[in-house]
Amino acid sequence: MAVVTLVGAGVIGLSWARLFGAAGWEVRISDPRPDLADVVDRQLGGVPVTLAADLASAAEGTDFVQESGPERIEIKEQMFATLAAHTRDDVVLASSSSSLLPSAIAEGNPAADRIVIGHPFNPPELMPLVEVVPGPATSAGTVERAVEVYRELDKLPVRLKKEIPGFVGNRLQKVFDEQAAYLVQQGVIDVADLDDLVRASLGLRWATVGPFQSGALGGGPAGFRHLVEHVGSQMTFEIGHPDPARIGEVLDAVEEAYGTGRSAYEKLAALRDGRTRAVLEPLGWPQPPSADEQEK
Repeated sequence: MAVVTLVGAGVIGLSWARLFGAAGWEVRISDPRPDLADVVDRQLGGVPVTLAADLASAAEGTDFVQESGPERIEIKEQMFATLAAHTRDDVVLASSSSSLLPSAIAEGNPAADRIVIGHPFNPPELMPLVEVVPGPATSAGTVERAVEVYRELDKLPVRLKKEIPGFVGNRLQKVFDEQAAYLVQQGVIDVADLDDLVRASLGLRWATVGPFQSGALGGGPAGFRHLVEHVGSQMTFEIGHPDPARIGEVLDAVEEAYGTGRSAYEKLAALRDGRTRAVLEPLGWPQPPSADEQEK
């Protein structure tokens, strides 16, 4: 049985645990948090895992590492130094980081050729995408092995040709989120109505075809070029940018619409996960097992 070491028992790390466990991997989780056993028992239920506060011992003899620790470069540098020293030379050291460049994480690390970003969209157990981002020192073999593992998990690994801050998914999300905040600040639309608008239009469309493919269809038989030359030629308005000094207004509006705290979070997460599961199979994505199915 293949062994995976998961570093970090937060939302992302625990979701990876459910995913790897369902795929038949032996799962080790390393996190120094004092409540690790309680969190794992509460969140993972019947998923068999081995817990270790000590990262070095968790890394010994593992076949793959997926790090999902704090998004702070000094912490990741320390963790990856330990991982490099206590893993075989053929073990991929992947980070779930959503913003830190692999070259920064790997700087000065003797295992720089084994370090790669494997950035999932939350939650990894449901969302198909994993962005595979190599650094300048990452070997082709590391990228190939990471892609292989993610495919074994029924994910869609998309390789970036080179590193760039924010990668691709979060760069697109940043532009979209900033425009959404601007529209709310300008009093054009409320938070919940904007979410409904996206779900009923762009979200639904982009779940079936991507933006370029959508553009090709939008232009009819003449394709994307026709769309750009006709409808696109009239899109000359300035989009505007949110006022950072007023971002509190947007945060207040989001909290008013959806609430905060564990109860609100769990309710929203259940709604998200239920809807996501409902659309995965019709869209051609593998349907991951539910928590109840994993316990059987």
